[in-house]
Amino acid sequence: MNPNITYIKRDLEVTLKKYLNKHKVIVLYGARQVGKTTLAKNLFSKRDSVLYLSCEQSRIQEQITPDALALGKIVGDYKNVILDEAQYLNNPGLILKILIDTFPEKNIIASGSSSFDLAHKLTEPLTGRHYKFLLFPLLLSEIRHVVPPTDIQFHLEQSLIFGTYPEVFKLKTNEEKILHLQTLTDSYLYKDILAFNLVKNSQKVKELLIALALQLGSEVSYSELANTVGVDRKTIEYYLDLLEKSFVIFRLYGFSRNLRSEINRKVKIYFYDIGIRNTLINNFNALSLRNDGGAIFENFMVAEMIKKDANKPQKTNFYFWRTYEQKEIDLIMEKNGIITAYEMKLHKPKKISGFAAFQKLYPKSTTKIITFDSLLDDIKK
Repeated sequence: MNPNITYIKRDLEVTLKKYLNKHKVIVLYGARQVGKTTLAKNLFSKRDSVLYLSCEQSRIQEQITPDALALGKIVGDYKNVILDEAQYLNNPGLILKILIDTFPEKNIIASGSSSFDLAHKLTEPLTGRHYKFLLFPLLLSEIRHVVPPTDIQFHLEQSLIFGTYPEVFKLKTNEEKILHLQTLTDSYLYKDILAFNLVKNSQKVKELLIALALQLGSEVSYSELANTVGVDRKTIEYYLDLLEKSFVIFRLYGFSRNLRSEINRKVKIYFYDIGIRNTLINNFNALSLRNDGGAIFENFMVAEMIKKDANKPQKTNFYFWRTYEQKEIDLIMEKNGIITAYEMKLHKPKKISGFAAFQKLYPKSTTKIITFDSLLDDIKK
């Protein structure tokens, strides 16, 4: 492990601290290994009274029941209680409701590595009683705070190949990073899906992910994916929903104001972490040695912008844009009626043909180009 990097402070830490002592449960969602446990524990000082409970353990599951007296004996005089991977509890929503209603003076933090199970169980019992936040692999702003300016370019290049999972980022050699990513992909990527018996064949899920990895940056067809993987279209949509709720992938839909020239029926699918994608296709070559560098940079930047927006009080709408005349733009952001069009290019292009076509239809929009060099300049500021 890189001895120069120990704890990486997350941007979300400042936000979460503002929501402590508000007599509500803090629910922290995110994929496995993104640092939820580390973040939750670092909200408190060494002097604070903190009870940490790993809900994956059967003995913990057996003891934590929706009973105020039983829960009181467990949490005791602890001021702060962390229920890690709370989706494994039987009836977590009711348990958290009883905890916060019975002990409103305590800080109750629950984490979950999948929203398909925990979110469903929390909705009704915790209505009006919780705050929800999302944690993802490292943001560029978080990386910038732990490395000197002279090393920023190296770490950005590494992030485009190996992604930004905290443990991967801390590792020093490429061999260590590849081994950790392979372990992460094989052992953790489908863990919750399999644990809750949501799929019968994990191999089909992996085949779907590989198919998506090979189509990075392109629009995908559910029917074509179904033919590739060898399952029906409904199964593909079900798998995609599970992978999205496990924070492995996300979908981007076409931007349209119902104009005849615009296409809005297809979808683009990206990975929250580009290192996972490169692991699935087993390619860790430098960008200069591969033909998918543009797609990698596009995925990296689209994911970065979506991750930065995830915990803001007012969300931004994200889309891609394409016309039947093959004019296209990587990312459209819409908020408060303001539309901004982004093109992500690894190298500076001479011209973006889609901008003129887009601004002709949406004259009040703004257009921006993000390249590797411009991104590097922004990070160094």
